[in-house]
Amino acid sequence: MSAQQPPIFATPATENSDRTLILAKRAGLAILAFLVVAGGARLLANQKEAEHLQVKTAESLKRSVIAVRPKAGDASRKLSLPASLKGNAETPIYARSNGYVSAWNKTIGDAVKKGELLATIEVPELEQELAQARAQRDLAKSRLELAQATLKRWEVLKQTDSAAPQEYEEKRSAALQARADLEGTEANLKRLEQLEGYRRIVAPFSGVITRRNVEVGNLINGSQELFALTQTDPLRLTVWVPQNFADDVKPGQEVTVRFPEAQGKTAAARIDHVAGALDPANRSRQIDITLPNKDGKLLPGAYAEVSFSIAGKSQALIVPANVLVVDGTGTHVVAVDAESRIDFRPVKLGRDYGREVEVLEGVALGDVLVASPSDLLAEGEVVKQVETEKTTEAKETNKAETAKIGATAKENGKPQS
Repeated sequence: MSAQQPPIFATPATENSDRTLILAKRAGLAILAFLVVAGGARLLANQKEAEHLQVKTAESLKRSVIAVRPKAGDASRKLSLPASLKGNAETPIYARSNGYVSAWNKTIGDAVKKGELLATIEVPELEQELAQARAQRDLAKSRLELAQATLKRWEVLKQTDSAAPQEYEEKRSAALQARADLEGTEANLKRLEQLEGYRRIVAPFSGVITRRNVEVGNLINGSQELFALTQTDPLRLTVWVPQNFADDVKPGQEVTVRFPEAQGKTAAARIDHVAGALDPANRSRQIDITLPNKDGKLLPGAYAEVSFSIAGKSQALIVPANVLVVDGTGTHVVAVDAESRIDFRPVKLGRDYGREVEVLEGVALGDVLVASPSDLLAEGEVVKQVETEKTTEAKETNKAETAKIGATAKENGKPQS
């Protein structure tokens, strides 16, 4: 019997099984690759999300600060000083002689001319002294006439050698003595006549009566002020300029005089005189200003403010007052550098305008400052800036100012600072 032969249909079944196995392996590899790719993609997405969350968390942890920018101040500085209006000439009027007031002709507010009669003083004793002085003058005059006539007769006798020389000299001496007596009595009479003229109180210059302290019947002893006379056109202002600005005022310089109580009325004037030295008591320099007052509406004694325009030696910067931080180390500001880091800078201040202050040193025109800085801010801390509309406008203005300064420096041939 022959050996058993393999089945005729065994080969196709084996091939189908191998094909199925290959397909299963490929499907498994595809699924595995898909799972690997999907896992990698998910891992990458998770990593990006974590990084984004970290960045977002870091951004949310940054402090937000209000950014402000300094602006350029005026090249010229305004200086306002208080002053009081005074008459161009002011004087109290006293009586030269003692007596009683018999009449007064002018009172407060009256305009008078030079030499016009203001009051009259009655001096009974002076009248008696004048009568006595006139009688003494007449007596001395008659004695002089008699002495001169006697001397002439003795001169004739001397020519004929009929008079002794000693007697002639006595007659000549008597005539000289009589002349001296007459001159003495005339001088005394003139003195009393001048005193009699002082009974009439007259105005020494044209002006307005600002005070009257006399009534009819008052006893005047010579030390009592009778009237006060003021020349109201022009008026005069005396201003004391502090030592810091003493070199900046010159004669002829224009000033503005403001009257706060007259609805802000102003008047233009010029400096007439500048003192050549400082007053050691108040370390200030006196200047005199003349102000026309033809209509007479300005009254002496009124309060006024005199404004000067002084050229600044350097152009300072103006910053809001809320950027300043004052502590034990001094005054400084909180700035934000180009990397948004906090930088504490000491500054030197100038004038205080209330809501704004002038900074002389420590801040540049393009710097970014922090308004109302928190006490929690630390040096080098990274912050987030929040700029307002005013800050944006100031930024544009500062750019224009910087360009203008650069152009000016280029024209002058100097490097821009």
